[in-house]
Amino acid sequence: MKHSIYRAGLLSLAFFLITGGNAHSQESGRKNLSMKEAIEMSLQNNKMLKLSRAKVEEATANYHEMWNNHLPDAKISGAYLRINNPDVSLKVKLGSGGSDKGGAIKVDQVAYVMANASVPVFSGFRIKYGVESAKFLETAAKLDVENDREDVIQNTINAYSNLYKSIKTIELVKENLKQQEQRITDFTNLEKNGVIARNDLMKAQLQQSNIELALLDAENNYNITCINMSLMLGLPEDTKLSADSAYFQDENFTGTMVQWEETALKNRKDFAALGYREKAASSAIKATKGEYYPGLAVTGGYVAADIPNVLTVTNAINVGLGLQYNVSSLWKTGAKLEVAKARLHQLQTSESMLTDQLHIQISQAYQNYILSKKKIDVYAKAIEQANENYRITKNKHTNNLVTTTELLEADMAQLQSKLNYTFSKADAIVAYKKLQQTAGTLAGEYVNNK
Repeated sequence: MKHSIYRAGLLSLAFFLITGGNAHSQESGRKNLSMKEAIEMSLQNNKMLKLSRAKVEEATANYHEMWNNHLPDAKISGAYLRINNPDVSLKVKLGSGGSDKGGAIKVDQVAYVMANASVPVFSGFRIKYGVESAKFLETAAKLDVENDREDVIQNTINAYSNLYKSIKTIELVKENLKQQEQRITDFTNLEKNGVIARNDLMKAQLQQSNIELALLDAENNYNITCINMSLMLGLPEDTKLSADSAYFQDENFTGTMVQWEETALKNRKDFAALGYREKAASSAIKATKGEYYPGLAVTGGYVAADIPNVLTVTNAINVGLGLQYNVSSLWKTGAKLEVAKARLHQLQTSESMLTDQLHIQISQAYQNYILSKKKIDVYAKAIEQANENYRITKNKHTNNLVTTTELLEADMAQLQSKLNYTFSKADAIVAYKKLQQTAGTLAGEYVNNK
């Protein structure tokens, strides 16, 4: 039936929203929230971003751990031992012309202290390239944080846009509801005077009920959005939010799609992070090859020992060079090298895939923005057409030239055109920000990357 179409059309307004909206900032109990504030709070409270920062801390610690391989290794050990009076018979003379004919020496305790230090001089470049690889991975982790920051900002913009849409939906539906209430008053008087049939009054009353239901849906969506955004921003769940409509103004669009692609290649943090991971993998290959070479180190030590009645050693210092070579590396390192090369090949393939994805993403974001701008112009004309159609239909209805159903349809079309135009302006801003995110330039507009 026609009436069910009215209600379905009105209820469909809720599908333009992704949970939520806001009312006028002047109303009491509402928190005025600018886009800048929303982004700052979102960046501060986003758990995925906190996880990314923790990964940076891990990568930094790993770099420090690898760099510490340049430092000397030093060990100190000592012991004091009680033993069971073993029989000790020295085979050397105890002085000029002497011997140990006096019998076995009694020993019941031993004490010693040893200190050893080793400074690497050459390790087959394993230390050098290990540190280099760790540094590249640390840089890649930092770039991951910046890339995640772009995602958080874009998600916040999307949520803020939905909040704004809810505000406008509630405003426009309330405005239309007032018109419906006035129409009911007029139709009631006309029906009492026998000018219109009671059935026409019932049609108007039914549309008013449907609009009231649509308003309830919009307000419910607004409440849900406030909860979701409050959790996103770290605010109490019962906070009522108000969006700044001034944010949703036309952006100054510049650049061709080719220029946007060039910008993306220079600024995309995920692309740069992948490049650093490739460098890290190349360094890891060089470090693995270093296992074919021997290791050389400067060594030094100190020994002190005391065996009562037998031996006392002090100031026994030694310094020298130590050479170490793991012969098994000749047949084991080859497999490690193949694994390292395979990882580099995977990263190179991923870079090629990301380049293709970047081209597709820029193309889609660019075309979506162009489409969103065209929709604004179309919906602006649609408002004019809907307003004129409603004016003409209303005049005809007054002169009994059209039915009440046609009048209500014209009213519904007028409301829908206003919503479409309002939403299209918000969608155009979101589309432009998505283009900036795809090009890797969105975060720079809101935060100082450090």
